[in-house]
Amino acid sequence: DLCAFKCGPDYIDPMFHTRVLGVPSRNLDLFLQGEDGVRETLARHPAELQVMEGAMGFYDGQGQTDFASAWHVADVTDTPVVLVIRPKGISLTLAAQVKGMLAFRENSHIAGVLFADCKPSLAAHLTPILERETGLPVIGCLPPMEEAVLGSRHLGLITAGEIEDLSQRFARLAEQLEKSADLDLLLSLAQEVPAGAPEAAAQPLCRIAVAMDEAFCFYYEDNLDLLRQAGAELAFFSPMRDAALPADIGGLYLGGGYPEVHAEALSRNESMLASIRAVVQDGLPTIAECGGFMYLQQEMEDADGVSHPAVGALPGRSYQTGRLNRFGYAVMHAEADSLLFKAGEEIPIHEFHYWDTTENGSDLAVTKSSGKTWRACVTSPVLYAGFPHLHFGGAVPMAERFAAAAAAYAERR
Repeated sequence: DLCAFKCGPDYIDPMFHTRVLGVPSRNLDLFLQGEDGVRETLARHPAELQVMEGAMGFYDGQGQTDFASAWHVADVTDTPVVLVIRPKGISLTLAAQVKGMLAFRENSHIAGVLFADCKPSLAAHLTPILERETGLPVIGCLPPMEEAVLGSRHLGLITAGEIEDLSQRFARLAEQLEKSADLDLLLSLAQEVPAGAPEAAAQPLCRIAVAMDEAFCFYYEDNLDLLRQAGAELAFFSPMRDAALPADIGGLYLGGGYPEVHAEALSRNESMLASIRAVVQDGLPTIAECGGFMYLQQEMEDADGVSHPAVGALPGRSYQTGRLNRFGYAVMHAEADSLLFKAGEEIPIHEFHYWDTTENGSDLAVTKSSGKTWRACVTSPVLYAGFPHLHFGGAVPMAERFAAAAAAYAERR
């Protein structure tokens, strides 16, 4: 009984967790969820072993602080940490670096070390040095292996669904770790954490169509859980392959993903474009994040710079910029009531996109910790559309509001 979590706002790593373990992986993001939200996510998904993957450097958080870092998540949840190190070209100095990691905060939570991309002979040389100088146990190593090398594109790794032999790759990695690491020692470092009972989903009050295929696959699993708990039945569909939206829906959720990679195929599915355009223009409660926002506009440029007709429910054309745009955490300020927000609310968000659009919207004010501000998003009583990604597990009850709007729309129809 094992489940995995990802520290931070990443969508792709949880897809790998899910493929390997066969159970959904969830994000633990202190910026987007707050401390209570992170603890609630952990409590809702008890397991014999919960494994959390960090992000960036251990202490690297928002801006130039440790806030929302992997260390911060470990500190809030009181979780023992295994430091994964790729040792290259140093020996005793590595011990000095690890000691610095241990001393950098009053409680580092670091309980052990695992070498990655490290030959067993080098691990055998380094282990007594680290254990003598730091007092930490060295669990073992994962040698350099072709199976551990995964492809990438502009947003990072290619998705788990695009790697046909993923299960076989990870089976070979697991076999190797059983030989070159002390897994009993690794398991002994885990500790008991309080677990709450999983929340039961409410009786379905509405159906919400959720785009889910190669083009649209960036969803926080918590968002889907919370929509179900708010009374939504989720009807998954493919904008690339299905002829039309699912029947009897009261809402539409277009997440992020790689629509630019599949722009031609999406554009060829003219019946789906027409189906979505009609319901959005009719006032179907709709969330369109990042790639979903691009898809709702008039045109979408692909990776080769060719523009293709998109849904056309919103003005604008998306295009490649060759760089990250407005990257990172920020806070949105709602100045009027809309589908998901009430006037005066502040909503933590995250952006990660290399494409931009000619019409980004101006209904919300956005502020970064650096002080930089801009206007973004198109909102109305039935719409949220914009590049910022939202996590429904924070203080603002977005899932409940979306489900309520979907139920009201379905009742009117």
